[in-house]
Amino acid sequence: MSHAGTSTVDDAYRICESITRTEAGNFFYGIRLLRRDRRVALCAVYALARRIDDIGDGARPPAEKLTALAEVRRSLVDLDRSADPVLTAVADAAARLPIPLGAFDELIDGVEMDVAGRRYDTFADLVGYCRCVAGSVGRLCLAVFDSRPDARAPGYADALGIALQQTNILRDIREDLGNGRVYLPHEDRERFGVELGLDARGALADPDGRLSALIRASAARAQGWYDEGLRLVPLLDRRSAACCSAMSEIYRRLLGRIASDPSRVFDRRLSLSGREKAGVAVRALSEWPV
Repeated sequence: MSHAGTSTVDDAYRICESITRTEAGNFFYGIRLLRRDRRVALCAVYALARRIDDIGDGARPPAEKLTALAEVRRSLVDLDRSADPVLTAVADAAARLPIPLGAFDELIDGVEMDVAGRRYDTFADLVGYCRCVAGSVGRLCLAVFDSRPDARAPGYADALGIALQQTNILRDIREDLGNGRVYLPHEDRERFGVELGLDARGALADPDGRLSALIRASAARAQGWYDEGLRLVPLLDRRSAACCSAMSEIYRRLLGRIASDPSRVFDRRLSLSGREKAGVAVRALSEWPV
């Protein structure tokens, strides 16, 4: 049952699809493989998650960011009465599917860590953060996918989200450092003898190759999380499996390139071309024909 007039809900979903098509550079290649009712629901989930992320990454003072995040958190309690199109779409999706709205609260918790400038001493600390900002999204996606009942599925979805977030962290070391954020755990940097900094060109400094060694070790560790998370795929129906496979493979390829040559992330934001991403989606369709 819709929470507003049909045209209002349809309009809300169209807005969320537009946001996703424009902003979800990697994810949309997989999302478009879902059948329409699931696709629009996942676009609604993405649009709200993006709104939360954008608050954390925006230019407002920390106090204003925390206020804005608190407002989003309050809005989740009373979705039915919202006139906001993104919230309208999420409310309708949650009425149709078992979407765990509490996962958005976890995402907000993670973004609040960013706003507070949290330090990550151990890898376990970092996993806790990744579980909030990305494992939560994995579990939201699982609720939209068609899957057979399996008590292990939420854990696999969580692991896959954590794997993707670790890939993002390795890709964005330089950009995050410029924004005053360091996600590489202190224990890892200490073990490899790494002091993060920029050289005269504004690129990550790595005079002795220690940062490259740390990145390679971190990439190998992230691959283990992919191995665990991708156990989810056989539990999904064909369209959901194709979607999940496409989204994951784009990030796995990115991780592989970083591992093979860490210097690729020293002075730029590494990404796959649109043609490569489309190719990944086509291959996912061939593996899981829909």
